[in-house]
Amino acid sequence: MNSAMYQAATGPQVFGYALILLAGLACVAGLIWAFRLGIKVRERESAPPRPEEQPRMPASGPVHETLEVREPDDVPRAADGGDRLTPHQLGNVGSKRADDQSRPRWSPGSSGSFGGGGGGRT
Repeated sequence: MNSAMYQAATGPQVFGYALILLAGLACVAGLIWAFRLGIKVRERESAPPRPEEQPRMPASGPVHETLEVREPDDVPRAADGGDRLTPHQLGNVGSKRADDQSRPRWSPGSSGSFGGGGGGRT
């Protein structure tokens, strides 16, 4: 018998190998658990819509987008004229169709953004 072989088998290396094996088994168990949990969650979800439940195109044909220039509505004044309105008193700030429908263009010599590298207005 070779006593060196038995001494090597009882050393700290065997503990390290066992620890790596246990960590690997824990990772595999976690992956299997996550996979089964995903299957259960998917089974609880509603089914995708059937073809007859899909949206249909209107009889008038496809709806196209409308391009128009809009401007904000005027901010209402406070009833007593003294205090400002708070945001919750304003509600939704709407917009209306602008009288001038020409598209705004960049000014000549303007870079169009802060730090855009252009010369700016001169």
